[in-house]
Amino acid sequence: MMIREIRRQLEEGIIPFWKNLKDDENGGFYGEVDYNLNIDKGAYKGVILNSRILWFFSNSFLTLRNEDDLRYADHAFDFLVNVCVDKEYGGVYWSVTNDGAPLDTTKHTYCQAFAVYALSSYYDATGNEQALKLAYDIYDIMEQKCRDEIGYLEAFKRDFTPESNEKLSLNGVIAHRTMNTLLHVFEAYTELYRVDRNNEVRESIEYILDIMCNKVYNDEKKRLEVFFDYNMNSIIDLHSYGHDIETAWLVDRGLMVLGDQELSVRVGRITAALEEKIYDVAYTNQGLLYENDRGEIDKTRVWWVQNEAVIGFVNAYQKDKSNTKYFNAAKSIWDFSKEKMIDKRANSEWIYELDENLMPNTSREIAGPWKCPYHNGRMCFEIIRRNVDA
Repeated sequence: MMIREIRRQLEEGIIPFWKNLKDDENGGFYGEVDYNLNIDKGAYKGVILNSRILWFFSNSFLTLRNEDDLRYADHAFDFLVNVCVDKEYGGVYWSVTNDGAPLDTTKHTYCQAFAVYALSSYYDATGNEQALKLAYDIYDIMEQKCRDEIGYLEAFKRDFTPESNEKLSLNGVIAHRTMNTLLHVFEAYTELYRVDRNNEVRESIEYILDIMCNKVYNDEKKRLEVFFDYNMNSIIDLHSYGHDIETAWLVDRGLMVLGDQELSVRVGRITAALEEKIYDVAYTNQGLLYENDRGEIDKTRVWWVQNEAVIGFVNAYQKDKSNTKYFNAAKSIWDFSKEKMIDKRANSEWIYELDENLMPNTSREIAGPWKCPYHNGRMCFEIIRRNVDA
């Protein structure tokens, strides 16, 4: 039942919405749709958004085998290669104008990672060698420019000289390093390794896992720390519920791709602890809560958190099917999401967030630089592929 509903949401809701944002005049996809469903054709185009759209249509084809989805993936690929890639210094920009001129030329490690992620999936879907080569070009830059003896730094000027990390620093702090960027570098490298089995990429994945286990994971609190100084010391008391459950299943997937049994057992203890903790402190019968910031629980329901929780709890259940609480939690969050988070208006998508009274935040966009077909699309792909239902 849940798989059928999720597949219908993908085919009848998410895919048509994003196809409608294809920009045939200037390339790529329009950069913003406000809460009232007005498409802003003059909005800038975030490269994270367009990378995630490339990833989405590539995986839509890989999951559903609908040839039409490849046309949209091709369109996104052309835009990424011809507009978003910096031909002089390498890597991808943070954003471009609606008509394709460089706008914010910041080189952020997080943004580079999503380009690698998207290009790897596109290569899997099409066999396009140019995509694979570009993925490796960006991977090499990340390893040479964004990584140091401690881990991965965050923000750089166009020529990859370091700059301050305002873009991924929140809650009143400026972080030299973040759990969020590290997670998505891991995710991108996992996909690159999955499609090409390169040993250097594997070593990078194992390096990141070591940082996650020994620097990011807080064994006492059974959570991930979020923001760090240069030396990987946590600088804020923040528990991000959505990122913890997302990390649990993404790390498990990475371990599966690596195929190292001893590593899977050792790191799997951490992912299991994260799943248990999130179930205990953040799961409700009305979705997953957002975060705990210095002792204050934020009860906002955010679209991406609900999607990661569905996958994360299904993943936990698959590891031990006698523990049905996790599947029941996933089903409950999906039921809540289809009732409250999925917009019932025609030609819309998911609501960005609900307040603690479960009312939509009408100031937040339906599509934008961060509101992409990534979390909800990925939830659909994962549930369909995992084929777990009740």
